Amino acid sequence: MLFLGRNKKSGKDSTISSEKLLKTEEAAAVQTSEEEIETALSIMPGWMDSPEKEYVLRFLNNQCQPLKPNQISLSGIEWNEDADGRLTATAFVRSSLSKAITFDEVPILLIDADGELLARGMFDLSLLGELPPKSSRPWHFEFVIEERLSTKQPSEGWKLAFELKQQHSLDLAKSWEQSMAEEDKEKLREFLKRVQPPKPGEVNFMGLQAAIKEEGSLHITLLVRNGSDQGIKIESLPLIVEDASGEVVAHGGFNLEDFEVKAHTSKPWTFVFPASMIVKEQLDLSAWKAYPPQV
Repeated sequence: MLFLGRNKKSGKDSTISSEKLLKTEEAAAVQTSEEEIETALSIMPGWMDSPEKEYVLRFLNNQCQPLKPNQISLSGIEWNEDADGRLTATAFVRSSLSKAITFDEVPILLIDADGELLARGMFDLSLLGELPPKSSRPWHFEFVIEERLSTKQPSEGWKLAFELKQQHSLDLAKSWEQSMAEEDKEKLREFLKRVQPPKPGEVNFMGLQAAIKEEGSLHITLLVRNGSDQGIKIESLPLIVEDASGEVVAHGGFNLEDFEVKAHTSKPWTFVFPASMIVKEQLDLSAWKAYPPQV
């Protein structure tokens, strides 16, 4: 599979702090050193099919930039596409840690030189074996046709990158940021840590609070939860409210101005149903839910 018919890597490097990828004591330690660390070539037994290619790999590994302490890097070597549309990218998996490390299954992205995402795949890097301290190990990353997001072939300067799962967080509107007590903000952040985040690509609504006010209006506070990789804007939102009996107790539509929920965040918002939108006299709000009608 290795061609190595060139004296220069066609791919670039992507580097992250090991604490973002690995859960080890050393990875979690804060590293402030500006030391530059060279990574020695490490080839798995039986992986290389000729001394000539091993020589080329050593030459290409010497082209890699030194790492800082506590870093993991993917350094692109070459790519190849077969007749079935499978695209294989070969790269050095590099570590500057002073201890041997192993990996689990991780998502890997193939990114073109202009930043376009070409493929996304899951790779069981436990097959890479134990990566020695301060070393660099070549590996093949094969993206099948279903994992390719573009038929475009990588251009000079492509790279592989670890796709790190983004932590779901709180997104407060400016008015809430200014008016909400810090203690309440922290309680909401802690609540988000305890509940299951939305599935990838999913947008849903979670009830926080419901109350009938003196004038007879129903105030409900929802978390608008965005599990997608892109921010979403909501201009209008129809809502149906059910109480503990499972009966519809209120429904209405709301126009929202500049309402955006950032990627992988939840934004709280209060919706006020005037008495004219309430269709039941006695509401049991010991349990309730609100949701947009099915289209």
